[in-house]
Amino acid sequence: MRNVVASFSGRGVRIHPTAIVDRAAELGVDVEIGPYAVVEAGVRIGDRTRVMASAFITGDTDIAGDCEVHIGAVVGHTPQIRDLRGPYGSLVIGPRTVVREHVTIHRASREGAVTVVGADNFLMAACHVAHDCRLGSDVTIANGALLAGCVTLGDRVFLSGNVVVHQHVRIGDLAMVGRMARVGKDVPPFMLVVGTNTIGGLNVIGMRRAGMSPEARQTVRRAYAILYRSGLSVSHAVDHLRQEPASPEVDALVAFIGASQRGVCGGRARGRAIARDDSVEAS
Repeated sequence: MRNVVASFSGRGVRIHPTAIVDRAAELGVDVEIGPYAVVEAGVRIGDRTRVMASAFITGDTDIAGDCEVHIGAVVGHTPQIRDLRGPYGSLVIGPRTVVREHVTIHRASREGAVTVVGADNFLMAACHVAHDCRLGSDVTIANGALLAGCVTLGDRVFLSGNVVVHQHVRIGDLAMVGRMARVGKDVPPFMLVVGTNTIGGLNVIGMRRAGMSPEARQTVRRAYAILYRSGLSVSHAVDHLRQEPASPEVDALVAFIGASQRGVCGGRARGRAIARDDSVEAS
């Protein structure tokens, strides 16, 4: 591996003299590589992306344009699986994604598979995205949150600080997981998780920020009441939802629950019911 400052000087690329960039790496226009950063062979970095001090980017990793990889982040390293042998898969990071200090993102565990981090994601310091995870767009993962392998996050999901998510769990669009929660079952769209595998209400603030109309939010409230306030089993609640007036929100909930392999998170125990408009301000 050799530093290649001269090779990219005509394309607006800026590489600090202490950085190490393999000649087989591909850098787009106006890419910036900071002090002591390492970019290995096989890495592709899109236009205007900034890689800051001491970041390490390796493997079959494709980072789109206008991203930020902050200090000490490790991107595209091998999966953390005992006794696993390569060849491994790849990692794709969408445009305008921000990877903050000491975040770790691992590529997929088998050849031909892909770990995906979508567009406009914000991964805060020291969070971990394991092998074969698939993150949608506009996802926020707060400090110290941990995703095990093969986790799927929908669009606009918000994971609070120190959340842990078990392998193969799915979290639907616009769901939020509260601080220090533990998630081992699927989380339907629009829901708010508290504690361990417990739906504590709706992500009302997230729905508002996403521009959902009052009518759409009210539809979600009705669906939530059927799922978590009616006393019906999940299967009977889903049958009830299918009889509700057609709407994209209800359709999304029914489809998500129908596809679950792990079961979905349950509601609060009796005697701890929350107010109808209970919500959490994402911060």
